[in-house]
Amino acid sequence: MTEYGRGEGSEPWHPEDPLNGDGGWEGQQTHAGQQSPYGGQPQHYPQQQPQYDNGGWGDGRQPAYGQAQQQYPQQHDGQYDQHQQYNQQYGQQQQYGQQQYDQQAYQGGPQQSYDQNGNGWATGTQAQVPYPADPSDPYGQQAAAAYGAEQQDYYGSPDAYPPPEPPSRRRAEPEPQIDWDPGPDQGEHAFFAGEDDSADDSDDPKDGRGDRRGRGGKGGKKRKSGCACLVVLLVFGGGTAGVGYFGYQFYQNRFGAAPDYAGDGTSEMVTVQVPKGAGGYAIGRLLKDAGVVKSVDAFVSAQEQNPKGKAIQAGAYLLKKEMSAESAVVMMLDRKSQNNVLVAPGLRNLTVYTRIDEKLDLASGTTKKIAEKKYKSLGLPSWANDNEDIKDPLEGFLYPGTYPAAKGMKPETVLKEMVTQAAETYGKYDLEAKAKALKLDNPLQVITVASLVQAEGKTEDDYRKMAEVVYNRLNLANPETYGLLQFDSTFNYLKNESDIRISESEIKSNKDPYNTYTNKGLPPGPIDNPGDVALKAALNPTDDGWYYFVATDGLKTTEFAKTHAEFLRLKDKFDASTGS
Repeated sequence: MTEYGRGEGSEPWHPEDPLNGDGGWEGQQTHAGQQSPYGGQPQHYPQQQPQYDNGGWGDGRQPAYGQAQQQYPQQHDGQYDQHQQYNQQYGQQQQYGQQQYDQQAYQGGPQQSYDQNGNGWATGTQAQVPYPADPSDPYGQQAAAAYGAEQQDYYGSPDAYPPPEPPSRRRAEPEPQIDWDPGPDQGEHAFFAGEDDSADDSDDPKDGRGDRRGRGGKGGKKRKSGCACLVVLLVFGGGTAGVGYFGYQFYQNRFGAAPDYAGDGTSEMVTVQVPKGAGGYAIGRLLKDAGVVKSVDAFVSAQEQNPKGKAIQAGAYLLKKEMSAESAVVMMLDRKSQNNVLVAPGLRNLTVYTRIDEKLDLASGTTKKIAEKKYKSLGLPSWANDNEDIKDPLEGFLYPGTYPAAKGMKPETVLKEMVTQAAETYGKYDLEAKAKALKLDNPLQVITVASLVQAEGKTEDDYRKMAEVVYNRLNLANPETYGLLQFDSTFNYLKNESDIRISESEIKSNKDPYNTYTNKGLPPGPIDNPGDVALKAALNPTDDGWYYFVATDGLKTTEFAKTHAEFLRLKDKFDASTGS
């Protein structure tokens, strides 16, 4: 076993061994860039014989490198005694290893010896015997100079390696200490020094083993440390920015003022259609999508702050873009900005058609023509238009309300929404069952009665009494009219008038089915569009025996009578109030 425990036997050390070339204890191994003491020629060693026995030296194993074997008395006492004998025999020459080289002896120069007192290496001079010249070595004559007393000191220069030490005293070289802010030449990473990393990744050797140790040690750690610091910085920086952004958004949403435009808006106009039943947030969303207001919350806040804000209803509104929420609420409450068609209870279809033409900027009569051509596709109930004498199939089905009607819309679109609303409303009352209970032929006649109540009544208190008058007169056996309604409103409808002064001769000469003075029973269809109150009155009339009514003031006051004599007294009152 060699001193370093690297192998057994007498084989010389392999050239690739990490410690090969460190100079040994006597500097016999060459340094990089220096000439070998052997002249670069191989050395021949005769067969080696074991020198000692019984002291631990007879195992035939070759010791470690160097020219002189150090003997340690504290390790093997027997070895030390034999070593003293050996020194006496060979003139105090230290033998290298457990085997001696045959035919070679040490002479000449000074040689270090181990202090037997344990104080380290002595500096006494011992003769060093040079190797005899090898006949086959062309540089044999140089051996004496290489190993003589005048041998060159390989450790004298400042750049040389330090002299070798015994294995027990050898320590690992300390890592170079680098300050907290190294410069580019002190190992700073190329990322921070502004250099290219390719220099560190190069495989080309630099200036020897020292450079390799430096690049393989701290360099890689500093590169990793720099990248790690950069990643940590980015992560913490991004996290801080994200927390700050979302925190600001949360504060703005919970406590900050809602985004809003300033002023009354631009000159660009836009139409916004608000559906029925839409609340503040739904309206605000429509306005924001149309570019009228900047945020939904701003509109809702402005609507709540305005005392009349809740009065905004369904319909079409002509508004400006980029308005403040407050200005938008005020403009929507102004009728001038409302692009709507208002269908009031009792309004006839001819009047509705005219209003649609005006809102859509169409020629007069356009909507009426479309109604006549497309009424079947507008969503009428199946029981509607069951009489060939009906003048307008849509009469009574343009349900009262406010409907969007802005420029660019089609008339059939506006009409269809009205008809759809009427069909939905009528469908809630089970009109077929109600018609049978009221001794009517079909649901259409219920709507017709409601239209008569709407046309003749003045107040809500009149509607139920008026409905009873209709049902009592429809009875053919009634002793007052014998089945004749005798309503001026039906005659005015066929004439498209609203005159309460009709001559008896004119009435009796006209035989139109809508003339209830000459035709018994109900007219072929409704004469207007009744509202919800009139419809409910038609479904729930009074039962007081009313047969007559007269608007005694000609305007708002309606009085009822049960007999013809009472009717004549009310008629005189009317003539007196009107001066006729």
